[in-house]
Amino acid sequence: MSKIIVLGTGLVGSVIAMDLAKDYDITAVDIKAEAHKNLHGQNIKFIEQDISNHDIIIKLVKDYDLVVGAVPGFMGYQLMKNIIEAGKNMVDISFMPEDPSDLHELAKKKGLCIVTDCGIAPGMSNIILGYHNKTMKVDSFKCLVGGLPVIREWPYEYKAVFSPIDVIEEYTRPARYVENGNIITRQALSDAELLEFEGIGTLESWNSDGLRSLIHTMKIPSMIEKTLRYPGSIEYLKVLRESGFFSYDEININGKMIRPIDLTASLLFPKWKLKPGEEDFTVMRITVYGDQEGNNKQYTYNLFDRYDKENSIPSMARTTGYTCSSAVNLLLQNKFSRAGVNHPEFLGEDHGNFNFIINYLSERNVIFNVKES
Repeated sequence: MSKIIVLGTGLVGSVIAMDLAKDYDITAVDIKAEAHKNLHGQNIKFIEQDISNHDIIIKLVKDYDLVVGAVPGFMGYQLMKNIIEAGKNMVDISFMPEDPSDLHELAKKKGLCIVTDCGIAPGMSNIILGYHNKTMKVDSFKCLVGGLPVIREWPYEYKAVFSPIDVIEEYTRPARYVENGNIITRQALSDAELLEFEGIGTLESWNSDGLRSLIHTMKIPSMIEKTLRYPGSIEYLKVLRESGFFSYDEININGKMIRPIDLTASLLFPKWKLKPGEEDFTVMRITVYGDQEGNNKQYTYNLFDRYDKENSIPSMARTTGYTCSSAVNLLLQNKFSRAGVNHPEFLGEDHGNFNFIINYLSERNVIFNVKES
């Protein structure tokens, strides 16, 4: 039986560990001892350890067949580099600010297969586009995606399953999209639109930097990704951003130097944290349009995923985690083994692998409804 080590056992990392434990020997690692409580109902070994230390990581992963990275984005790049230096294949979901492609040659030289950004978006959105880019001439791609609480609780009407700093990154990182073949960069939270979704109602969309690697790997004239929130969210986020609450630049407070982002994350996390049993949902709408065998063709993928009441698993953790664990299975079953740092769109390029991922998610009741027109 293959041995897998999952680094980081927050809400998403724990879901990945529990899903993979059905078929593999799993060890989960986190710096917080209480993270073990997230691993319910499974015989999973747990190690309390600081995984930011290079030497500790090298020793920690040496006896495992594959590593899963589920750490906050600010730790992601260095962790991936450490895993490559340790000579291990890896599937990663951290939303790192750095470009993981910078580690491609190092991984390729070692003959390792590293899959990065393998969540729901980026992740599943890339996989879908990668598939269609091989079967048709794509002219445009649009991804709308968001994870939200069922109950809209003032003041934020939002709950997070990720690191709060990673969420704040979405509000500050410049958003890139492609228009008429040119890369356009706008502020995050720009170009707001109100959109209707069946079973949900009206949501607000705005530019976010979710295309990531697609900007460089897919030669498509029009591509954009927008984040979805309840209406009204943009205004208060802009106020916080423009007031400096999301800044990484230290300021002096009574003789102590602090980063506003750290204070903001500490204040917001308790308000953003999902309470036990609190329900959420994930909504995604992907539109792919282009020429297929001489005919104009449009594919629309709709996902509306709800909190898993039976197993007490948040929807955003399910949709992110199961995409990651499907990729883990592809690597361990030798269905994907390309050396180097691989973006998730490369997984979708193979018809068999694309169907494997779609079926894997469907078996876990994460279902994409596809409409052709």
